[in-house]
Amino acid sequence: MQVHPSIFKAYDIRGVVPSTLNVDVAHALGRAFGTHAQACGETVVAVGRDGRLSGPSLVEALVRGLVETGMDVIDVGAVTTPMLYFAANTLCRSGIQVTGSHNPKDYNGFKMVLGGRAIYGDEIQGLREIMQSETWTLKTGGSVRAVDVTADYQARIVGDIRLSRPMKVVVDCGNGIAGASAPAIFRALGCEVIELFSEVDGHFPNHHPDPSKLENLNDVIHALQTTDAELGLAFDGDGDRLGIVTKDGQIIFPDRQMTLFAQDVLTRVPGGTIVFDVKCSQRLAPAIRNAGGQALMFKTGHSLIKAKMKEVDSPLGGEMSGHIFFKERWYGFDDGTYAGCRLLEIVSRSADASAVLNALPTSHSTPELNVGCVEGEPHRVSAALQQLVVSGGVPSPEHQPEVCVIDGLRIDWVDGFGLIRASNTTPVLVLRFEGQTPAALARIEHDMLALLRQVKPDAAFQEAAH
Repeated sequence: MQVHPSIFKAYDIRGVVPSTLNVDVAHALGRAFGTHAQACGETVVAVGRDGRLSGPSLVEALVRGLVETGMDVIDVGAVTTPMLYFAANTLCRSGIQVTGSHNPKDYNGFKMVLGGRAIYGDEIQGLREIMQSETWTLKTGGSVRAVDVTADYQARIVGDIRLSRPMKVVVDCGNGIAGASAPAIFRALGCEVIELFSEVDGHFPNHHPDPSKLENLNDVIHALQTTDAELGLAFDGDGDRLGIVTKDGQIIFPDRQMTLFAQDVLTRVPGGTIVFDVKCSQRLAPAIRNAGGQALMFKTGHSLIKAKMKEVDSPLGGEMSGHIFFKERWYGFDDGTYAGCRLLEIVSRSADASAVLNALPTSHSTPELNVGCVEGEPHRVSAALQQLVVSGGVPSPEHQPEVCVIDGLRIDWVDGFGLIRASNTTPVLVLRFEGQTPAALARIEHDMLALLRQVKPDAAFQEAAH
């Protein structure tokens, strides 16, 4: 069959419905995944979907394809991606979530787990090859049964989290699927909850469900200003990422959240290795080491971070994009609701939760910036930059630069860092700059852009559109 190569991303399958992704693609993916799963010894797969309008028809086609390969399907219905992961940890070992995550409303896609590990990279391309060549193996004996995991998921979280005092919070689900479960979980913990946009609506009529974009947090900020709530929590479209806003309207970005989580986890796992991606603050690694842990910077990508955490037996990992992975007391997958609960557990020990969060180490930084490229160009530019710097082209040597090429080019000076890396999902370069003072930030941004223009003279950047 003909499939658009563009939908096969580094960490998932994602496209526009119905132009690049439709029920025929979903049906073929079911057959391909089922064939691959059976070859790996897996016979049971959980399937869920978020609140997008195209979800039900895509699930129906996906499940049909899976059953045709002899797979036993557990349909967990409309759930967050973390709830699908929960099913794939408690009911079976494999799962597929039909989700467009935080993409525009006409997108949808598939996040996949096989045998307890996230599928990414070459394995996704292997599914593509099966779909294109139609070399799936069909057999009888498949089945479908519906299971509601909501009660077990809530009970598992409520049994794990202990708040030191009741709290009043704003919860903004942005009409994403988290609205069906998150507010009830926070109430079960003893919170008073002011709900914003909990009704699941794939039209997203109020604002887009992406808490990494500051404009999407304006409603939370307004609710905090006009009520006596202490903190604001915001979720993305499929509920695997968390945004945090303090009483005074400060956004606590994920790398600062990671500082708080690491300090807490390391009290119970002394010496543990905390994994984080190359986009995170220069302040994070020293905070981890000061708390008695090992700091391990790794490549960006939720599947890659999860795989590295397994490799080094890490109790905690996180990404600047907002994916936080708790292995200590949890399953190691990214879950916005659970991360929010862990946050409330920590800050409830203090009378002023916002003061705890605002006191976390911070720096001056740019938002994530993108430089548009032609297809294939970002990785070429990234490799050329690495070569340029390795051959002696590091700017501002008087500020003691350290070069990291694990994922693009990151240069850490004593007073900040610059990052230029190739996106694995779209044809752009991703840039981020941080300085411990405004002057340091300005110098680092100037030096890194000058370096980039030696390799790509036409580079022009804009704030990232997630």
